[in-house]
Amino acid sequence: MPWSSVLPQTVFTSPLLSVAAPIAAGTYIGFQTNKQSQTKNVYRNLQKPPLYPPAWLFGPVWTVLYGLMGFAAHHATVTGTTVSPLSSSTLQEWTVQSQGLYCSQLVFNYLWMPLFFGLRKPAWALADMLLLGANVSALMYTWYEHDRPAFWMMVPYAAWLGFATYLNAGVGILNRWTIGEDEVKRE
Repeated sequence: MPWSSVLPQTVFTSPLLSVAAPIAAGTYIGFQTNKQSQTKNVYRNLQKPPLYPPAWLFGPVWTVLYGLMGFAAHHATVTGTTVSPLSSSTLQEWTVQSQGLYCSQLVFNYLWMPLFFGLRKPAWALADMLLLGANVSALMYTWYEHDRPAFWMMVPYAAWLGFATYLNAGVGILNRWTIGEDEVKRE
């Protein structure tokens, strides 16, 4: 089975795997972080900036966003695959580049929750979020140039990342860049 620069190509060529893989990985990381860091207790005690959504909203929003970004990666892969008459397929250079950007943005995305809730380092999480935003911008630029539907599927994600950056910075500032210090002292 041929590989992209980071994942088996099957993950990108299968619409089901493209959608299910980021949802499954994000859900797993969320459950592991919640289990290990008592996220609900920490979350409840944070000072939050205006417009902070209720905790129950994050799961459904991320499920939809992971699904959209997964399908966008699938769409871009299919769009960027050239099939020759000999029935072999070749990925265009921009497709290979976008698969690398897609996977690296997933890594930054998946790091955020352990940084914020697991290690309780909102400044580190904010730095991660800024790197994530730059990575997503580069990915969206590539897709804007070569696959507009994939680009448009990423717009809700980019908007949510902007909002999430505001929330991360707001929580950091309002809590003096420490999270859950009282809970740590009580344990």
